[in-house]
Amino acid sequence: MFDTSKAPKKSKLAASGSSSSLSEESGSVEVKSTRPVVRVGGLQLLNTIPFSMASYRAALSEEQTRLLELECETMGMSWLKLLKDEIKKPYFLALKRFLWEEGVTSADAKGHSVFPSPRNIYAWSRTPLGKLKVVIIGQDPYHGPGQAHGLCFSVPPGVAVPPSLRNIYAEIKAEYPEFSPPKHGNLTAWADNGVLLLNTCLTVRAGNAGSHSGKGWEEFTDKVVDVVDKYGGANLTSGSSGKAGYGRGVVFLAWGKWAAKRVAKLDKKKHLILTSAHPSPLSAHQGFLGNGHFKKANEWLKERYGPDAVVDWCSLEAAQ
Repeated sequence: MFDTSKAPKKSKLAASGSSSSLSEESGSVEVKSTRPVVRVGGLQLLNTIPFSMASYRAALSEEQTRLLELECETMGMSWLKLLKDEIKKPYFLALKRFLWEEGVTSADAKGHSVFPSPRNIYAWSRTPLGKLKVVIIGQDPYHGPGQAHGLCFSVPPGVAVPPSLRNIYAEIKAEYPEFSPPKHGNLTAWADNGVLLLNTCLTVRAGNAGSHSGKGWEEFTDKVVDVVDKYGGANLTSGSSGKAGYGRGVVFLAWGKWAAKRVAKLDKKKHLILTSAHPSPLSAHQGFLGNGHFKKANEWLKERYGPDAVVDWCSLEAAQ
């Protein structure tokens, strides 16, 4: 099973705005002078938003420290610094109490029946916010043993390719005839190429689809989408203008009615929002197959950010 502990390590020392700061692109720590807070249209630029993990932890209550250890340990820094207040809200702490009772007590907790494994709940956050290009919205993690690993539609190496993903591969093949669908279903290579693979509910009880819906995840992932709206792709370059420091738009792929609801509030002039039927075998022939979304996404990204911003949908070799 894919484990975020094997992903490139991200220092939890501090983020931009302090003398020791995190480089969002590389995940490494750089020593640099303190940068001033810069705002554009009232929005603070992404790389000037300060965050100190030590200070954040020190300000948590005893219960918050216990409940939020997983987030502090496993959530990508570029996301945590913008969600740090959200995860302290009453609804999220109630969600974490529920998960604690379900057995999710630490990143390496054993003996529970929750998927994905705790360490992989925030695997989607391995995609740095500033480098994000495309968001694919899923619904519920796979609830079968060994399937879910924190990225929507994706499964770890050695697990059979799920039916919906087979249809996704079929659509890519139709748009890019040179694509050779892999025998695996691990989409980690997309995540590393700027594709946010986000389920709206991040956990599920084994064998019980939808068992963790309505517990708070939907409100939290709505906030994740809000953060993407403001800062998604902030560090992508655009011609001679360079990095803007704030979001200038990304592509949202919303398949099915559930996903379409999650993006309905977004500005269609700022973002490219593509909707269609879900790739499930029950609905793929009702508008998913033939939707042309993967090429449309790259055409928009190329026009907005240049040829280096396109996603290589055909390359999943890193997952093998």
